[in-house]
Amino acid sequence: MATTSEDVWRLLAELTTAQKETDRQLKETDKQLKEVSQQQKETELLLKEVSQQQKENAQQLKETDRQLRETDRQLQENAQQQKETNKQLKELGKQIGGLGAKFGSFTEGLALPSMETILRQRFGMEVVSPSVRVSKEGQHLEIDVLAYTNGELNTAYIVEVKSHAREDYITQLKSILQRFRRFFPEHKDKKLYGILAAVDLSPELREKILQEGLYVARIHDQVFELDIPDNFQPQTY
Repeated sequence: MATTSEDVWRLLAELTTAQKETDRQLKETDKQLKEVSQQQKETELLLKEVSQQQKENAQQLKETDRQLRETDRQLQENAQQQKETNKQLKELGKQIGGLGAKFGSFTEGLALPSMETILRQRFGMEVVSPSVRVSKEGQHLEIDVLAYTNGELNTAYIVEVKSHAREDYITQLKSILQRFRRFFPEHKDKKLYGILAAVDLSPELREKILQEGLYVARIHDQVFELDIPDNFQPQTY
């Protein structure tokens, strides 16, 4: 079959169309390659940033680890210092306790001569005994000063001597007064009174002691003197 000129022109037209399509596809492919290349660049940049961040994180972890080790060391030092402080406080407590005991003994020694004078001359007591300690049936009673007389007066006084008076000492003295006859049945028929003698005593506490019917004695010129109003009425136990 012979090829006509029309066939040639049609073939050329088809080739031209195919070439255009190929050129279009090449352009599209080139565009896609450029986009891929840009994405690769962006990916590489992102990877670099991630790598840098990882390095920074690793550095931060190292620094955190160092700080934790330093904190642990400081805690151990603080624990050791706390042990030393506790030891020193314990030793100081022993020293203060010793001083308190010595001062208490000093106060009682200071109080005895003047209290003995008051008990004998003011109240007519015949027997004045310091530091009375008694135990009975597993129970114990301690009295700083016990004074009593038989005969017509038939009376006893209990004196508690304190360096610095506190309100709970009122309860303590009343407890001793209430328990006294259980330990001293030989004095069960005596009238019993209480005296709270203190070096340091606030006016408010003095009033509370007097309201309980207890005598108050305070130090003056290195001796104890009674500090009660003229109309004071003591409580008999």
